[in-house]
Amino acid sequence: MRRNTRRRPTGARRATFGAVALILGGGGLVAANVYASASEGWGGGPQSSQSGDQVLTAGTVTIDCPDVGSRLTAVPKRAKTDVDKELALLDQQITEAYARLTSTRQAQANDANYVQNAILGPLKDKRTAVIDRIKTDYQRVGSTAPSAIDGQAACTGMAADQSQTTGGQNANGRPGNNGGQNNNGGLPQGNGGQQQGNGGQAAGGPVASDFVDITAVQPNAQKPAAGANASTGAFETKCGVNANGNHNTDNVIVAPGVKNGAHHLHDYVGNQSNDAFATNDTFAAARTSCENQGDQSSYYWPVVRVQDGTQDFDQNADGGGKEGNVGRILVAKQAEIKFVGSPTAKVVAMPRFLRIITGDAKAFTNGPKNANAHWSCTGFEDRQLTDRYPICPQGSQVVRTFAFQSCWDGQNIDSANHRTHVAFADAGGNCQNGFKAIPQLTMRLVYDVPQPVIQNGQVKNAYAVDGFPEQLHKPITDHDDFINVMTDGLMTQVVDCINSGRQCGGANAGGQPQNTASPSADPGTGSGGNAGSAPGTGGGQQTTQPPVSEQPSAGAQPPASAQPPASEQPPASAQPSASTQPPAGAQPSAAAGTPGTATAGAPGTAAPGGGSAGNHGGAAPRVYASPSAVLGDAATAPPSSPAVGQAGEAAGAGPSSPAGAGAGSTVPQAAPQTEPQAVRGGLAETGAQLWPAAAGAVLVIMGLVLLRRIGRRSM
Repeated sequence: MRRNTRRRPTGARRATFGAVALILGGGGLVAANVYASASEGWGGGPQSSQSGDQVLTAGTVTIDCPDVGSRLTAVPKRAKTDVDKELALLDQQITEAYARLTSTRQAQANDANYVQNAILGPLKDKRTAVIDRIKTDYQRVGSTAPSAIDGQAACTGMAADQSQTTGGQNANGRPGNNGGQNNNGGLPQGNGGQQQGNGGQAAGGPVASDFVDITAVQPNAQKPAAGANASTGAFETKCGVNANGNHNTDNVIVAPGVKNGAHHLHDYVGNQSNDAFATNDTFAAARTSCENQGDQSSYYWPVVRVQDGTQDFDQNADGGGKEGNVGRILVAKQAEIKFVGSPTAKVVAMPRFLRIITGDAKAFTNGPKNANAHWSCTGFEDRQLTDRYPICPQGSQVVRTFAFQSCWDGQNIDSANHRTHVAFADAGGNCQNGFKAIPQLTMRLVYDVPQPVIQNGQVKNAYAVDGFPEQLHKPITDHDDFINVMTDGLMTQVVDCINSGRQCGGANAGGQPQNTASPSADPGTGSGGNAGSAPGTGGGQQTTQPPVSEQPSAGAQPPASAQPPASEQPPASAQPSASTQPPAGAQPSAAAGTPGTATAGAPGTAAPGGGSAGNHGGAAPRVYASPSAVLGDAATAPPSSPAVGQAGEAAGAGPSSPAGAGAGSTVPQAAPQTEPQAVRGGLAETGAQLWPAAAGAVLVIMGLVLLRRIGRRSM
């Protein structure tokens, strides 16, 4: 038998083999992790952009829940307070579930059933309990529990590639289903909506597909022809632009008695005591920013922010940064508020304390039935958008337009779902079902917005309207709110002016015709009257209080280093200036101020500087910008549905990059499909992704140490 001459491995050789194995295994883990990181987003989704930014193209983008409140067409008066609070709780539950959705991307990537089991299932259970309590509230006061809310507890997850087809509006502002564009959802990620490291872009949107070059949109605005019995006049009220920073995140119409009921920030002009706890008596006793002191009406709308990385006063507050509403708050350059007539009938007076909401803050998930958003640019206001934000050419400004419902049921100042007591006129301009034509409130807000730039499917320098976090800042969710608190005498003037075909309002509060058929829209004067003109004394009951100053309060002034020169300061006056802006030609350059501190007060008491007692955190930093050319007034009737053309680069005619957009910025162009923005995960997710690399590094180090010891022993 032949002897085996193979040498058995010695202890040193076995140790050497083990060290080499450790090094190879550790290196393999490191390499695998690097490869995975190169091909996956931080949240576990596939793909990466051409620029190397991690992006996500699949997964659950947001939560879609039935709107229970819209199904309640009648609520017993004795149960209304409890029902309103339960409806507000449903909104809070969705907000909390959405926050969990955005903070658990790694868990979702590891478990296909995670969203259903850990988020949507528990949410359904909570909503079921609330809906049962609402039905109990009805029964407690002797009413029949509404069956319309049965089966409305379950929510679904909306995928990133799921679109909402949005309808436009017909000529009278009524939402329609005639050709709106698809509005795909961008995938949120990270820390519940906090600002990310990609130029200030919010994690929850907007995305590149939410923007379109206005020059690529076909003209679509239409104005109905006036009939023989038309009421062709207009009454303008001048209430400023909220330069004094009167803000809060309440909504007294839909969530009375509930703080942060809106989950987003509002601008308020007119009545200065609007917060969650305001009552009709509060409104009647309040101060007003309107030049005509007979107009104590409350006009309020979601703020617009530019997501440029700047933090505003509510960055860490409910309704602000904590709920995905991030960026620098913009103050409108102009806020033109008019009441116009009907193309087919004379109008009747609105009742005092009538409440109207136009548009739908949840239109992205609810669908376009109640949407009534209008976005455009100065110089292009014959082109109106419903579900896109416009990218305006250099020298043009963003315009938001609202046209409220113009038909009233003749009885109620509100309804359970805040919609059925008012309605839009039909396509012919007629009010149906016994409704009466009332003065139609129209609003036109003009903003100096830094131009967004789209590069590699990413939007930089984005701007967006505040909204519920799960609505992803879609432009279709824009909306506006109004509570009529005009004196009976002033409302009579409004009606007489409109029905007689005159152009009235502003400083001419007595209802005298103005010199021109349409108010001036010069950027230097805005929509205001003379700075020193007193409110008219004709007609309605007048108060002796001066209007609330539209200049920022002392606590909201920019720091000394950011103050414009003395020659460019807004005039110090208790009266609002002609446009509630610094004088034309003396506009200071852009400067962000520091937040002031609001002084709390009892409901009905205006806080110093004109802010209401419900202000959150004081006045916001102000944005001053130089004016540019503005068109005359837009048509008072809402436009038809948007017909967006193919949005590509216009050769030689595209808007140029804004100042400060950075080197290499390109001409913005609209993305034909959803391009989710770059995303970055939170610390927990980052740790979960990096553990293979860490383990591999440890193994490599152990192998190297072992080899070193073996080498020393063999010497």
